[in-house]
Amino acid sequence: MSKDKKNDQEEKPGKMKTKEFEKELEKLQVELVKLQRWVVHEGLRVIVVFEGRDAAGKGGTIKRIVDRVSPRVFRVVALPTPTEREKTEMYMQRYMAHFPAAGEVIIFDRSWYNRAGVERVMGFCTDKQYEEFLRLAPVFENFVIGAGIILIKYWLEVSEEEQARRFEARITDGRKIWKLSPMDLEAHHRWYDYSRARDAMFEATDTPASPWYVIHSNDKKRARLNCIAHLLSLIPYKELPTEEVKLRKRQSPNGYKEPERAYHLVPEVY
Repeated sequence: MSKDKKNDQEEKPGKMKTKEFEKELEKLQVELVKLQRWVVHEGLRVIVVFEGRDAAGKGGTIKRIVDRVSPRVFRVVALPTPTEREKTEMYMQRYMAHFPAAGEVIIFDRSWYNRAGVERVMGFCTDKQYEEFLRLAPVFENFVIGAGIILIKYWLEVSEEEQARRFEARITDGRKIWKLSPMDLEAHHRWYDYSRARDAMFEATDTPASPWYVIHSNDKKRARLNCIAHLLSLIPYKELPTEEVKLRKRQSPNGYKEPERAYHLVPEVY
């Protein structure tokens, strides 16, 4: 091993301990709650797009973002395969139906960029449709931003080796096997086709107005923390004053007694 490579390895941070991760995550989630109140107060409209290869960690990152905030403000959109009717609509139409109103943050777990990724690689769209998408996507996003919507795009980058390791883990773990679809297996096989599609997508749609922010996601814990911290840095917000909350004294029972009846109790197995 060369001296330079050895030094590079020594400089890389070690695996983050769960306790440290949870401590930092709690701090960031408190800030997300503050951001939530600000979004509602100011009537902001925010879209956050998550893209990346299969098993890159999109779902886990999104889960940590929305875990402690209101689902009425932070809404996750993960659209299934389009219906026969949706296939006849304008391509962007079914995504726009989920765009935010005032006081909402919409998180797309995969987005209109399906056309630049899986649809391109798997042949689900024509060359003409694909080329038209790459040409029009920046125009569409400029329109969205011009309408006052904050648009943030994340790409989670996972290495070839780490993706394979995660796929293997899904095969052998009964809790994760449902995550492994035929499309995932094909994605593993077509690694370089997806690499070319990613490169072309970045080339056409990584614009000054709507850049792609790339997160190295081999280390899931650090990737999640880095993403949330960066998201918070992109949306200026202020902590709003909160009223002091006190529990009121319980009302008088006024003769109420618990009824004597046979409940259908759940067996206490544990």
